[in-house]
Amino acid sequence: MGSTDSLPAGLPVGNPTTPFWRTELHPLDDLRATPELPQQSDIVIIGAGYAGVSIAYHLLKQQDQKGQPHPSITILEARQICSGATGRNGGHIRPDLYGHIPTYIERHGTEAGVELANFELSHVKALKDVIVKEEIDCDLNITRNMNVYLNEAHGEKAKRTYEALASQAHSFVEDIHYTPQKHAEGISGVKGAKACMSYTAGTLWPYKFVLGLLSKIVDYSALNVQANTPVTSVSSESDSSHLVNTPRGSIHASKVIYATNAYTPGLLPEYSSHIVPVRGICCHITIPEGKNAPFLPYSYILNTENGDGCSYLITRPDGSIITGGAQYTFKEAKEQWYGVVDDSTLIEPAKDYYNDYMQRTFQGWEDSGAYVKEIWTGIMGYSYDSNPHVGEIPDKPGQYICAGFNGHGMPVIFLTAKGLAEIIQTGKSFEEAKLPRIFKSTMKRLQAAQEASDGGDVLA
Repeated sequence: MGSTDSLPAGLPVGNPTTPFWRTELHPLDDLRATPELPQQSDIVIIGAGYAGVSIAYHLLKQQDQKGQPHPSITILEARQICSGATGRNGGHIRPDLYGHIPTYIERHGTEAGVELANFELSHVKALKDVIVKEEIDCDLNITRNMNVYLNEAHGEKAKRTYEALASQAHSFVEDIHYTPQKHAEGISGVKGAKACMSYTAGTLWPYKFVLGLLSKIVDYSALNVQANTPVTSVSSESDSSHLVNTPRGSIHASKVIYATNAYTPGLLPEYSSHIVPVRGICCHITIPEGKNAPFLPYSYILNTENGDGCSYLITRPDGSIITGGAQYTFKEAKEQWYGVVDDSTLIEPAKDYYNDYMQRTFQGWEDSGAYVKEIWTGIMGYSYDSNPHVGEIPDKPGQYICAGFNGHGMPVIFLTAKGLAEIIQTGKSFEEAKLPRIFKSTMKRLQAAQEASDGGDVLA
C-alpha cells in the first residue's frame, strides 16, 4: 500500500504484524485485475475480506442462477486480499447458542433471539456446503466446541441458562450437551474444569477460504479486484451516482457497499459512535520438531477461574494450536485496544500470556515443549449494541453497509452477505431477505449510540 502518512486517520496501517494464516500466500493476494482503476462500475465493494468477497460471490452467483447479466463489480482493498480481521482471527466457526442469545431475547423478544440463534447455527452447514461445492482447500473440520468453566458457580449459571432455553422448547439448544464437574476434566482435558458444555462447530483456515472463494469468481469479466487501493472518501452526486476516491484515482459507481468492519468510521463518520475499532491478540502454538502434539479433539472457549475473561482455541490438522483472547489481561489498559486501528504492534500486557499456555491448561501437555511460534494482532469492529450493521445506510440511498461483527463474523457473515446481495440485486426489503432483524442498520440505532456516553456493550 505504500506510505499511509497522507491517508485519513482510521484506515488500515501499512505494516501489520504477520499472522500464521498469511504465511502461505495465495497467488491472488496482491491482485490488481487491471493496471488502472475502471472509471465506472455498477457496484463498488470497499473491503476484500470475508464480507466483501462473499458479497461479490453471491452477487455473481445469484445472477448465474437466474440466467441474467452480471453487474460490473469492483472490489477495492486497502492492503492485500484478506489482510484484515478475517486473516487474523481464530479460524473458529462457533455459533453462539446460549451466551448472548438470552440477552437478545430480553432486548428484542423471543422471536428475534431464536431467529439469530438458528441463523448462526445454519452457517456450519452453509460453509461446509460451499467449501465442498467449490472444492476449496481450507482445512475445514466439523467438530464440537467445548465451553469450559473453571469456576463451579459460573458453570452452574451456564447450565441454568441452557435449561431455561431448553424448557421453552427452542430447537437450537437440542445439540448442546452439559457435562458436570464429575466428568468435566476427563471429557474436556482441561485441568481443573468444573463444568463444560459442547455443541457442533467448525474450524478452518480463514485466509485460504476467502482466497479460495475469490478464485472461483476472479475470471468473471464483470469483476475487477484492486488490492493496495485504500478508499479515502465517497461523495454522492445523486441516489444512483457516487464517486469513490482513492490515491490512484476515482470510480463512478451506481451503488457502494462498505464491507469495512472496524474501519467503517473512517469513511462513515455517522457510525463512529456505533462501530468501534477493537484490537485483539492471537497466536499460533506448535511443538518442537520430532515431537507429537497431544491429541485435542475439540475447539474451545476456556473461561478463566474467576470468570473475568476467556480464550478461544482451535486445533489444527497438524496438531498445532491457534488461540487468542485474554482480554482480561489488558482491559484496563484502554489505550491498548479501544479505538485502536494499528495492528502493526502487539498488546503489551498480553504479549507473553500464551507462553506455556498449553502446559498450564491441558492434561498431557506438560512435557510437550509447546511454544508460541507466531503472534499477531487484529482489528475487530465492535458495535454499541453487539449487533452488526447490515443493509442500506440510513439517509444514503444507493449505499450499503455490512460491518460491525464484534469478533464473531465467522458464523454470521456468509449468509448475511447472501441476503444483502439479494437486497441490492432485486430491491427486496431487508425483511424479505430473511436476515436477522436485529442486524438492520437504522437511524434509531445510530442515534442511540450518539446520544449515549457509556460506550454501550463495548465497554460493559
